[in-house]
Amino acid sequence: MKKVYESAEAALDGVLFDGMLIAAGGFGLCGIPELLIAAIRDAGTKDLTVASNNAGVDDFGLGILLQTKQVKKMISSYVGENAEFMRQYLSGELELEFNPQGTLAERMRAGGAGVAGFYTRTGVGTQIAEGKEHKDFDGETYILERGIVADLSIVKAWKADDTGNLVFRKTARNFNPPAATCGKVCIAEVEEIVPRGSLDPDCIHLPGIYVHRLIQGEHEKRIEQRTVRAA
Repeated sequence: MKKVYESAEAALDGVLFDGMLIAAGGFGLCGIPELLIAAIRDAGTKDLTVASNNAGVDDFGLGILLQTKQVKKMISSYVGENAEFMRQYLSGELELEFNPQGTLAERMRAGGAGVAGFYTRTGVGTQIAEGKEHKDFDGETYILERGIVADLSIVKAWKADDTGNLVFRKTARNFNPPAATCGKVCIAEVEEIVPRGSLDPDCIHLPGIYVHRLIQGEHEKRIEQRTVRAA
């Protein structure tokens, strides 16, 4: 089965549709699938629900899909760094489902593992718990969170072989593995594709069984807030 495609556009061909749920890896601008995000923008796919820790910045990452009004709803933990995200939410143009960061990661992991839901104490007594089932265990109250199963996962890795085995680099791993596992289709973009058999099995972070399509490309590595010492 061929997994390597020549471009993000080619890898997304036949996968996108209006109203779909997309799980996106990344944390801030670290480890984001920027090439796939740009290709989704160019495809014009709309009414998207996107599960991601945050939404990039105004002109980069998922922020470019907010600029074009292609996103209907965000399932996120953090909305700072993106003025357009905040503007759309506060004006009622964008639906937002807030998730504590660990809960969001576990919802993705659960979806990928075939776990329909789980109970957690995180969020009990806050707006996060509104409308959710409550249950007591050993005298403590927990709320039910549902696993996320996305129509499409888009992730970014450092290296891959042609079977889709992925290696992430340092903190760029972040949300990428759980996001990858919870998608019915997973597309990964990588900096380098290496020969089959050249990756140490003990160093593979995500097995290729989770990855359906793969692209290689050049990536821009931005930093949201760069602080340097005054001269």
